[in-house]
Amino acid sequence: MNEVLTELGDILESRKQADSDTSYVASLHEKGLNKILEKVGEESIEVIIAAKDAQVSGNNKDLIYETADLWFHSLVMLSHLGERPEAVLKELARRFDLSGLAEKASRTEK
Repeated sequence: MNEVLTELGDILESRKQADSDTSYVASLHEKGLNKILEKVGEESIEVIIAAKDAQVSGNNKDLIYETADLWFHSLVMLSHLGERPEAVLKELARRFDLSGLAEKASRTEK
């Protein structure tokens, strides 16, 4: 799975310099961070709705689709701010040896 995120990170970086008339990612970068954040917000809401619908229907197809959209737009956001997907993977790996409660408590102590 890391290979997919690394490859997607490479593609997102290359699309920063692409023509915004032919690249969706380039058009988002051109419109700026606020537009990218708007898309992340929209996709977050769509994930929540899909999760509620999946709970009722028992079908996770739309939830998976919408989560992919959310992850994609989150990666565009990170790219816009100069970060790569590997930074998030590194942070997740760092948390493996922490209890979730201890990790959360460490954030409030700062």
